[in-house]
Amino acid sequence: MVHVNRTSAATPTTPSGVNLLALRSHNTALVLDLLRTAGPDGISRLELAERTGLTPQAVSKITVRLRTEGLAAEAGHRASTGGKPRTVLRLVPEAGHAVGVHLDRDEVRTLLVDLTGAVVAERLSPLDLGADVVVERVAGEVEALLDDGPEDVLGVGVALPGPLDHARGVLHRVTGFPEWEGFPLRDELTRRLGVPVVVDKDTNVAALGLAVGGEGGSFAYLHLGTGLGAGLVIGGALHRGARTGAGEFGHQVIQLDGPLCGCGDRGCIEALCLGAVARGELDEAARVLGVGAANLVGLLDIDRVLLGGRTVAAEPERFVRGVATVVAERARREGVEVAVPVRVASGGARGVAVGAAQLLLAPLFGRAD
Repeated sequence: MVHVNRTSAATPTTPSGVNLLALRSHNTALVLDLLRTAGPDGISRLELAERTGLTPQAVSKITVRLRTEGLAAEAGHRASTGGKPRTVLRLVPEAGHAVGVHLDRDEVRTLLVDLTGAVVAERLSPLDLGADVVVERVAGEVEALLDDGPEDVLGVGVALPGPLDHARGVLHRVTGFPEWEGFPLRDELTRRLGVPVVVDKDTNVAALGLAVGGEGGSFAYLHLGTGLGAGLVIGGALHRGARTGAGEFGHQVIQLDGPLCGCGDRGCIEALCLGAVARGELDEAARVLGVGAANLVGLLDIDRVLLGGRTVAAEPERFVRGVATVVAERARREGVEVAVPVRVASGGARGVAVGAAQLLLAPLFGRAD
């Protein structure tokens, strides 16, 4: 049994009765986000007012409510330039939790995180994404994770390879798994678990997690594992596109007469890159990935390229070097003095699953996009 408050599957509450999703007003989100980023050292009401632009009275009203509902607590006092010391407030991480699920083609990783995104429980199991028991398997993993766990679970975020419709939670033709086309994964899992479920592409949620975690500006997250895709953050906002289909990076055609790809086209970056990996030609795989990265840099003028996924994790320096070399060569040809930096994304193997949990957490802090 999933141990959550089931007063309403659409409006999860904490044990004290606060409707966490109803707290997502703009001003409250601003305050909560500052409490989150301040960490255990906390932040004073005066600093909250200065940094949000709210009046001290408005901040006081918001923080009183947050303390009453158990989301904020005192973190001590700070010396003042005059008068009595200032009370410092902090976020209470254990006041709420979310589940993140990373559905890969051959395994499922399930995490429970607190309000700060810190992992408090984890499960990893093999999975056949093409099997007809996936919904039951995922539900079973979530239930096992939450057995005897917290009752303040906001919901479940699920990440898997695209393409898919994030707004409706419906899968399109996942490369290599055409049987998933049109499947309403969000609704099926919501019905099975009885809690809110949000579905998005693995690359999007990884990029969201990175942005919430402090990666600012514009960047591309390139994920090379059992497939290849990209998550795009432009001007600090996750870019899903008008039909939530942005980031199908792996299906850029760069060789017209190239090998057949699982998508049905020929010469896609994914087919070329994964083919090189399968042959053990990792330098060639990195070069192909670099061509795609350079195309993104030229097209979007982004600040950095971040690499992730299990294939990159196995040889991180090799992939960073190979991609950076191609990006730098393109920059020199275009007369750019300093090439866009390339590095491994933070988060490691958990990055996608933690990002999936942020689909539920980020809106509380005004960071949904």
